[in-house]
Amino acid sequence: MTNATVLPSRNTDYGFFGTLTNCSERDRRMADIWILASRLIAQAVNATSEEEMIGIRDFLDSRSGRHFADEVVGALHCGAPDCEAAIAKWQDWRITRATERSDGIPAGLAYLTGWVQHFAVTAAMEEQH
Repeated sequence: MTNATVLPSRNTDYGFFGTLTNCSERDRRMADIWILASRLIAQAVNATSEEEMIGIRDFLDSRSGRHFADEVVGALHCGAPDCEAAIAKWQDWRITRATERSDGIPAGLAYLTGWVQHFAVTAAMEEQH
């Protein structure tokens, strides 16, 4: 697992964190699920840098992160111990040509990897301005 620092959500009312907060999962604290998801995503996309961890945080805080949370909630309710099944599912999907045209993520890239990289690049570009 990565040693990069997990960053806290900046969007606790929406995105991944907000969706998990609103679900009926009572056995785990939402912050623990956030940390676990961040670390497992980092492992899945081979993230090791702070920039990549920013991409993970921003992905989870986004509308896509909300949809990812729906997958995680479904898996947890079906008895999965964590969010690895959702991560595997999102890594199996591929970025489409339409997404490449609209968001600039290369078509064919693993879906989760593509979105994490997209948010990392976006954050880096915003930092320069």
